[in-house]
Amino acid sequence: MKKINTILVIFLLLPAFIIAQEAPKEKVKSKPVRAPFSCPTVIDYQTVYIPTAKTLEFVIEHRFDKIENISNLFGIYGSSNIRLGANYSITNKLSVGYGITKLRMLSDFRIKYNILEQTRDDKMPIALTAYGNMGIDGRSEKYFGMDYKFTNRFSYYTELIVARKFTDWLSIQVAGNFSHINRVDSLMEHDKFGITFSGRARVSPQSSIVFNYGIPLNISAIQEHTTLTNAPQQNFGIGYEVSTSTHCFQVFISSSTDLSPQYIMMENQNDWTKGDLFFGFTITRLWSF
Repeated sequence: MKKINTILVIFLLLPAFIIAQEAPKEKVKSKPVRAPFSCPTVIDYQTVYIPTAKTLEFVIEHRFDKIENISNLFGIYGSSNIRLGANYSITNKLSVGYGITKLRMLSDFRIKYNILEQTRDDKMPIALTAYGNMGIDGRSEKYFGMDYKFTNRFSYYTELIVARKFTDWLSIQVAGNFSHINRVDSLMEHDKFGITFSGRARVSPQSSIVFNYGIPLNISAIQEHTTLTNAPQQNFGIGYEVSTSTHCFQVFISSSTDLSPQYIMMENQNDWTKGDLFFGFTITRLWSF
């Protein structure tokens, strides 16, 4: 009788055991790493970082004159360039923005989208972000020569940024970009491909050493002239960053006076190897709603 009862219990429990074994295991969602970069920009270029949804970002970018000697206080007493901008994160992955720049009286409209996030389990080893802007030159019509059209004022920049956070203290990113300016001098180019490298090395919980390097590429297939006149120079920048949950401050030296990436890629004539360097700073303030 005991054997019969035991057999009955086994047969009654067997289906439940089989169902439990065959039930699909719930997948554990991979968590993203903490942001590879603390600021949306690193000196002259964008990073993969986008503030969380419903965050308003206000940015002040400033570039002094060339670092020369004490008579101009190493560029502080000379001419300067400044940009004021505001960006808004519509979602955790998408932000849009608008800014104005002193040089060229430039207005710019920006969009940034986070395609991929690096995960802590390394199932996704990189972060991937797309960025683009459209600039409108606000200077007088006389700067654009004959046959003026309003579209002569337009310029464009687009890029894909790939970043990886290697450790808690080191993040590196590389970006491929394309620049276009509608109206240029007859000896200049309308289009330019480029590549940029940027990095952040954390030296304390809130401070880091940051750098960037931009390389305009001379690709004969898209060149309009066999010989380039005033070919753009490579751009170098290195600085110090302090960041909190709501602020980011960068102070640096850079070989660019422009604050718009398409003009940095296409018109920068400063050679950093010959001492063409400029002090600058960027202040970012975030408000969450």
